[in-house]
Amino acid sequence: MKHQNNIQGSASACSGHICKNSDLPKDPIIQKYGEEKHGLTSYILTLEEMRKYDYPLEGSPVCKNYVYTQCESPRTDSSPLFGLDCEMCLTEKGNEVTRVSLVDAEGRCIMDELIKPETEILNYLTRYSGITQKILLPVKTKLPEIQDKLKKLLPRDAVLVGHSLNADLHALQMIHPSVIDTSLLFARHGGRRFKLKFLAKAVLGKEIQCENKVGHDPSEDAEAALALLRYFIDQGPRKVVELNLEMVLSAQNLMESSQQKSTLQLQQSGVQKHATEPSGIPKPCFLDYLNATGQKTLLLSRKELAPSCSCQNSLSTSNKQILTRALQEVPQSSFSVIQFTLRSEHVAPDLLAEVCEKMRIQLADMLTVFVGPFRKDFCLKSIRREFKKCGPIRSLTVLTETHQPHICIQYDVLEAAQLAMESLNGANVAGSCIKVQRPGTVMMLDCDMLIKELETDIENKGVIYVAGMKKILTETDLQEKFSHLKDLQALFWPRDLKSGKHRNYCFLKFQTSESALKALQEINRQGAEGSQLHSRKALSPSHLHRWVCHMDHNAGKPSQLAHHTLHMKRKQLSTSEQDLRKKLKKLDRSIKKLYRSLEDNTLCVVLLPGVNRVYGSCSGLGLIGIKEENRSSTC
Repeated sequence: MKHQNNIQGSASACSGHICKNSDLPKDPIIQKYGEEKHGLTSYILTLEEMRKYDYPLEGSPVCKNYVYTQCESPRTDSSPLFGLDCEMCLTEKGNEVTRVSLVDAEGRCIMDELIKPETEILNYLTRYSGITQKILLPVKTKLPEIQDKLKKLLPRDAVLVGHSLNADLHALQMIHPSVIDTSLLFARHGGRRFKLKFLAKAVLGKEIQCENKVGHDPSEDAEAALALLRYFIDQGPRKVVELNLEMVLSAQNLMESSQQKSTLQLQQSGVQKHATEPSGIPKPCFLDYLNATGQKTLLLSRKELAPSCSCQNSLSTSNKQILTRALQEVPQSSFSVIQFTLRSEHVAPDLLAEVCEKMRIQLADMLTVFVGPFRKDFCLKSIRREFKKCGPIRSLTVLTETHQPHICIQYDVLEAAQLAMESLNGANVAGSCIKVQRPGTVMMLDCDMLIKELETDIENKGVIYVAGMKKILTETDLQEKFSHLKDLQALFWPRDLKSGKHRNYCFLKFQTSESALKALQEINRQGAEGSQLHSRKALSPSHLHRWVCHMDHNAGKPSQLAHHTLHMKRKQLSTSEQDLRKKLKKLDRSIKKLYRSLEDNTLCVVLLPGVNRVYGSCSGLGLIGIKEENRSSTC
């Protein structure tokens, strides 16, 4: 979805799921083979199928002079597989084979022969066959010799694998009883077939029949067919269906069509390919690709959502009508875009600023710890030194309003504040047994839950925070210091934004969570033995770490003063802003109701647009998650 500056005061919710369980029974692959994995014998063509798809058969009038491979032993799931592919040229008799390749199950090419046709060649079809007059000129090998060689190479229980293998066997004038055709294995509706080039790329991630090569390589095609069969056997029909090959092909065709149209229009307008100016030709959007693949899309709003897209918007007159229709139609759609509107001319910049201020205050509270009590003759320098071991300190303020002195310490990173809470609470510092605690505000009631959520954030998986680095260390020294830790993958050592010098903490990323935990225990064990290093699990994902480093932490205001300022602003809200707040609460209830109605495993995105104006801008907010069974909504 594109965010436009003239669309404010609205919330858009997107949900989508590509392959439903209810769709699986309708797929031709599932209808033919079921969902479970099978051995190779389940995919060998039956006699009826070979007759239906024009395979050479013994006793057929068309195959009167064909050679039989005499591979008559019973087939099992351990029977040997061989990939076969041929290239043809156009002769007076029609298409005649001019090259044949046979590849074994290990991917080794055990036969790659050129063949001299019986009649005169009319067209070498070099673009596809790769055969030229010069290549065939010295060749003396005839088809009967190739037939004899194939009969000797193939074991009695051999299974031939190929893509549209019937054409190759007819060209070779040979009959083989056990074949697997990958063009039929990856079945499509209506009897259509995928091309081998597409399947190799979409399923195996392999490029074959490349444009920069002259002609096809039959050994490469035969190996690709074998690899496709192995994938089908190893992964099973269900996994193949979940690849959603129809969607991939449709999106590819749409892109190619768009590129061809763009090239044609550029040529017609006389613009050369190296021109740097934009052509102005609209590119297909994501919804166009979904429509091209037959995936049902739903757009519900009060205004046109996607004017450049081929999808039709369904306009409604109210949020209530939008919600009612969404509850009915979203479950039937693969992808849905629902836009609610606030019916407000604009979103008050003060209200948006308040939201950002609230988030800054909450983060500042999480970075702050109160420490004490201390004796009246305490040494501030020794206290700073002790707490700095946990991480960089932004500010340290002595509080004298209390009966005994306390100190307010604000750190630069969340890990430092949490490490101080965990390691120094109840410790003896500057001759006093102290208590370490966070501010007692409403916003801090959920602090423990937020800390746990940050620890389990996917970006923090396998990452630990280490404080206590000496300034004299270099990056090389630090890498050597931690080189003994197993499975260490990366090291991030932040710098001070003003001085450019390294900070006294770093982050270590390990390959697994288990390795990270062992490293954490090792570092803390060394700390207990006198080392200056202290460690804990990371809390700050990369984006949050950058935000923390750039925020002004209320420009140095004490936490209480910041809360008081926010409270006074709330009292000064105008009537229109209070009305807007009520509408936002109502909108929140609508989104929560829609979210709870979604199927499990639905991907959900909620976008709250920001504003971009001369007199004040504010970033929007995006939430993303997957609806899970038996998990309460956090919307």
